[in-house]
Amino acid sequence: MARIEIDHRPSGGAREAGVRTGAERHPEKANRPDNAIQRKPDWIRVKAPTHPIYHETRKLMRDNKLVTVCEEAACPNIGECWSQRHATMMIMGDTCTRACSFCNVATGMPNPLDHDEPRRVGDAVAALGLRHVVITSVDRDDLRDGGAKHFAETIAAIRNAAPDTTIEILTPDFLRKDGALEVVVAAKPDVFNHNLETVPRLYPSIRPGARYYHSLRLLDRVKQLDPSIFTKSGVMVGLGEERIEVQQVMEDMRSADIDFLTIGQYLQPSVKHAAVARFVEPSEFADYASLARAKGFLLVSATPLTRSSYHADRDFAALREAREKSLAA
Repeated sequence: MARIEIDHRPSGGAREAGVRTGAERHPEKANRPDNAIQRKPDWIRVKAPTHPIYHETRKLMRDNKLVTVCEEAACPNIGECWSQRHATMMIMGDTCTRACSFCNVATGMPNPLDHDEPRRVGDAVAALGLRHVVITSVDRDDLRDGGAKHFAETIAAIRNAAPDTTIEILTPDFLRKDGALEVVVAAKPDVFNHNLETVPRLYPSIRPGARYYHSLRLLDRVKQLDPSIFTKSGVMVGLGEERIEVQQVMEDMRSADIDFLTIGQYLQPSVKHAAVARFVEPSEFADYASLARAKGFLLVSATPLTRSSYHADRDFAALREAREKSLAA
């Protein structure tokens, strides 16, 4: 079974023209002091991709003028995922209006929305015969609804073209976009993911354009509007957070009835991004996973290489099974 999540740029342009430099991708970070990039420990290093299917997937992206967030966000799992024909879809362009200090996606003023994109995404999902698809996006603070209608149209297009495909979305926070969340929830995605990213104390330096409690309320509101939708959120560790702060985030998430928690190691994309405070050892991730399961999450993924969409198809099946067992109990 193949799963793919595609970053479908409105321009349709692949990367043959060349990759933008760090200053071009992140102009707001250009004048920041450099943070040295630490050598990664053995448990977090990954091999360079060599599998033939990896190259087939890469060719598929180029031939279809698709660009993946796997590349945009410099994901360490790209070799494994692309070798299984897994990638990650990012709609509404490749340029974000936020400037989070951890993120490698380009920032600036995005292009206007491509209103044919939802149809093309639906057609691509159908053509590839996907059982589960994940759709994410850049932040679009420039749009009146933050892109909510575009999300809903994309979900509807996938439902029309591939009615048996389950849909997971990873959305922006729709900050100050009244009514936007309701539009997305009404489209009935199977999984609604929005990442809290870090502990509240670190928001001013790590996620300055967002508000912790707004993000938490967003996920709580999803459950209020439609309890049948699975909710999911994730945090990065290694940014200077304390264990007790991570535990409090877990408690906050459970108070919002979040079903699925992901925890992964923060990796620094460039010298201009936030520094890694430390590399969290695998045993600590195992401890976090045990603690989270004890708090009542239906599913937990906590490893150094865990990312929001990592193994999303397999995890969705596990989520459904966990809910069924919970209801039966």
